[in-house]
Amino acid sequence: MKIFRSFEDARGIRNPVVTTGSFDGVHIGHKTIISRLNMLASRHGGESVLITFDPHPRKVLYPDTVGKSLKLINTLEEKIFLLETAGLQNLIIIEFTTEFSRTTSEQFVKEYLHDILNAKVVVVGFNHHFGFNKEGDYRHLWGWRKKYSFEAEEIPEQEVYNEAVSSTRIRKAISEGYIQRANAYLDSYYLITGPIETCSPSYNLEGSCCLKMTITNEDKLLPPPGIYAVSAGTRKSIFKAMVIIQRINDNHEITAEILQPCNNFTGDKLTLYFHKKVHGALNFAESNVSKRISNARTEISELIY
Repeated sequence: MKIFRSFEDARGIRNPVVTTGSFDGVHIGHKTIISRLNMLASRHGGESVLITFDPHPRKVLYPDTVGKSLKLINTLEEKIFLLETAGLQNLIIIEFTTEFSRTTSEQFVKEYLHDILNAKVVVVGFNHHFGFNKEGDYRHLWGWRKKYSFEAEEIPEQEVYNEAVSSTRIRKAISEGYIQRANAYLDSYYLITGPIETCSPSYNLEGSCCLKMTITNEDKLLPPPGIYAVSAGTRKSIFKAMVIIQRINDNHEITAEILQPCNNFTGDKLTLYFHKKVHGALNFAESNVSKRISNARTEISELIY
């Protein structure tokens, strides 16, 4: 996947089939759009393109209200990884500023999609809005298709458990610890990627590797404190692991107990793929906390995943 940091840098993409949006979570609806982009790109002898924004538009437009409290399912690094895994061919990351937010929907279509990218097809998800005051939608794209020489297509709403899939629903599931529900919406595992360091566990368990990850990115959405069954991945290997999430002051400390010796790990980053929650928050002052952790470890070691 090619990554561009401006529209000008992306000039020259062959017969672009384009969509736009935040794509936080890269959930099943987003993957459906990417799949359709690639299908149409193949038909037109072109390439799939996503235009996304950093920071998230709500962080810029409403910094003191909804933007301040908004937690993101993925960091930008995680989103790039997921988009590439989903098969996207080109990613254009535009810095979202107050000035850019004043771009009207037709101005966006004319100046960027037509004049610079020369888009052949523009695909949007169900009920997608864009441009100043979210004035643009699929109806507008359909009306402009001849004027700006592109085809327009809308992807129907996706459902899981008879519920419409959205980043908002996924955030709610993760924040409440319903990992399996979130994974169903995502059509993949919720993940956390971050720097790690070896540590000494605060409980007496033998034969495993203790790694600590401190999340300082205040925008990253994390599950509530508790014990989770995860897969822990490095560039070379993936291992079954138990993760303990604790809230430490303003940061989250994640202790990953890998059911393998530490000498199997190289590098300073780890990706945690969450499977399910097996225990709630722990009080390390309680006398039976080691037993609870040991029981959780046994349960996780016996899970098939």
